[in-house]
Amino acid sequence: MSLRLATVSVFDVITTGRVGVDLYPQQSHVALADVETFAKYLGGSATNVAVQAARLGSRAAVVTKVGDDGFGSFVRQALERFGVDPRWVGTDPDLRTPIVFCEVHPPDHFPLLFYRQPKAPDINLYPSDFDRDAVRTAALFWITGTGLSDEPSRSTILDLLRERSSATWTVLDLDYRPMFWRSPDEASHWLAAALPHATVAVGNEAEVEVAVGERDAHSAAVALLDRGVELAVIKRGPEGVLAATQSQLIEVAPIRLPVVNGLGAGDAFGGMLAHALVRGWGLDRALTHANAAGALAASRLACADDFGTLEEIESVIADGLADQIGGRAWRG
Repeated sequence: MSLRLATVSVFDVITTGRVGVDLYPQQSHVALADVETFAKYLGGSATNVAVQAARLGSRAAVVTKVGDDGFGSFVRQALERFGVDPRWVGTDPDLRTPIVFCEVHPPDHFPLLFYRQPKAPDINLYPSDFDRDAVRTAALFWITGTGLSDEPSRSTILDLLRERSSATWTVLDLDYRPMFWRSPDEASHWLAAALPHATVAVGNEAEVEVAVGERDAHSAAVALLDRGVELAVIKRGPEGVLAATQSQLIEVAPIRLPVVNGLGAGDAFGGMLAHALVRGWGLDRALTHANAAGALAASRLACADDFGTLEEIESVIADGLADQIGGRAWRG
């Protein structure tokens, strides 16, 4: 079943939020102090989502900001190389392009060290940084919780959400990073302000707990639907994915691939989901592919650079690495 048909737009997917440069160690199971070499990659959650969607064939753009520095130039060059329109990547004259260091301890420990002080350029987004007509008419607009963590980005995004058409997809990626917020309560407050304007909410169990006070996936799905979204998607890591609408509950089993770096899995999942939604795929197909895209990304080191093509994602599914999905009616 297709959930809805998107309106005609110049862009299939417009995302807004974090951008930066990921510096990933070339040695795994090594503490940051002992890493000998790093490699440079494009990073940032909203940016990665746009890259994955573009790799699958969607017309994608990202609205964000970088610093007036070499890393900012690298970001624009990488976006063009990945097929993401960089026209709305602005330049902050004072702040530097963020960088992020990580440690790689597979299968489930990937600590991050963010350099975003005193503020990241992608938080300094004003209404003038957006083409409001493009945002209103984009088939899908993707925002992240980080974008709500501080001003002026917070007010800008909430204002844009109020202008979105009900005939288009608006996705709130809960994306809770505690180091960007003063407290979980503050995050809960502003996520609650954004949820009524979203048609889709996506998050893991820890993120939905911050957003709606429920960690159990089934209870969290109910709470998100009660906040007004049409589709609640909850990523459960080794337990797979649960998604719900008012009439349908679908659970997708995990895909067992060797984990190299799990940091990009959620963004690959999001980009595949966005691509599927704007093309009117049925929910079961969309989730199966998104689940496979996330697993494939986790089996590789980099994020944007290593995201899978549609052929690779479908190969993962065809190889039988995904168990049968289970869908059923619920809530009457």
